[in-house]
Amino acid sequence: MVVSSALSDEALLSGLAAGDADAATAFIRRFQARVYGLVLTIVRDEGAAEEVAQETFMRAWRHAHTYDSRRGRVATWLLTIARNLAIDRVRVKRVEPLDPDVVANKLQQAGVVGGPADQGAPPDERERVRGAIAELPSDQRRAVFLAAYLGRTAKEIGELEGVPLGTAKTRIRAAMLKLRDSLETKNEV
Repeated sequence: MVVSSALSDEALLSGLAAGDADAATAFIRRFQARVYGLVLTIVRDEGAAEEVAQETFMRAWRHAHTYDSRRGRVATWLLTIARNLAIDRVRVKRVEPLDPDVVANKLQQAGVVGGPADQGAPPDERERVRGAIAELPSDQRRAVFLAAYLGRTAKEIGELEGVPLGTAKTRIRAAMLKLRDSLETKNEV
């Protein structure tokens, strides 16, 4: 038996692809610290980094036959897989849908709203605004809360929601127009 640690990266990858348990173990041991370290710097969460690192090695095993030594070293190929998976993990993280009443209560407790400017608004008016916001479609409701209450830019909202900048701007504008129309209609009644 050949000592696996003395084998080249290419030989270990070939062994991994062939189902050789010793080669797979040696391959993982050789690259686990680099893969985990790279992923951790991107996702910034130890649990998520472990999951992404594990998926990296699974993907390397499934796609080992696609490796081409003319295009780069095994380490480069493997770390590219890790980087792409880590970036995908970060992109998948989305803002959870927000319940307007829950957010409003949290913002009041944090002192973000309910300050002197809000104190002057009658309770009926505050309820009308909350009701109008609750009637918005969820994507528009999230966008307007992120922009108006949390001070996020359209670019940040687009990144958080995983949508293009133009879509984020459209959601904010549509929400603001619907709120204006809704509140003006309720004022006339």
